[in-house]
Amino acid sequence: MYNNILVEVAEGIGIITINRPEVRNALSAETLQEIVQALEETRENQEVRVLVFTGSGEKSFAAGADISQLHKRTMIEALRPNMTAVYRKIEEYEIPTIAAINGYALGGGLELALACDIRIAAEHAKVGLPEVNLGIMPGAGGTQRLSRIVGKGRAMEMILTGDIITAEKAERIGLVNKVVSLAELLTTAKEYAAKIASKGPLAVRLAKAVVNHGADTEMETALFLEKLAQTILIGSEDKWEGTLAFLEKRTPQFKGK
Repeated sequence: MYNNILVEVAEGIGIITINRPEVRNALSAETLQEIVQALEETRENQEVRVLVFTGSGEKSFAAGADISQLHKRTMIEALRPNMTAVYRKIEEYEIPTIAAINGYALGGGLELALACDIRIAAEHAKVGLPEVNLGIMPGAGGTQRLSRIVGKGRAMEMILTGDIITAEKAERIGLVNKVVSLAELLTTAKEYAAKIASKGPLAVRLAKAVVNHGADTEMETALFLEKLAQTILIGSEDKWEGTLAFLEKRTPQFKGK
């Protein structure tokens, strides 16, 4: 039973909705704990092949950390893994993740979206890392993930100024993959998810792992990781089924083996 999020699963797609619209879906410690619980429960459901994150209402995806809790946080508490560990779980989650940004994604909210594999934003959405306005800095992966996604210069500009940018600019600099109307947002996210879910699940999982781990290492090691993953896939039942289905001009029936 969840108090701060909603979880639904249908047709191989899991959707986690942050459900605190009265506080712009602020990410309290309790909300983060519920997200971790939902991740574990979803992992046990073998039918789920893609996971979508979104926010409740039309105003906010996630407005970041709960400022009332942040105000009371001590130095020792800041050293605890909390939000950083949760987002690392999302980034390393076995199946692909999509952020459907339905409004403001600020601070920890944007860091949540950055931990996802694909980001889709509604036209009215705005994103930013405004922590410097509070006398702090992004502390849940924002400095590292943003610079890897949009480049050091763009990341420096956003982080040091604390500027909040439009969805259109976020798409232009590569922060989000696609911008659509609010009415189309969840439908578009589900279309992306359905397309991914129709592919070989083992191939999708290994491809995600290789991209993530290869991006943070030098080329020779990254290429070796790619070769090892491809070797595993060549010996899989899914490869046999996928190639046979192509030759027989039919839709493959993948089993993730």
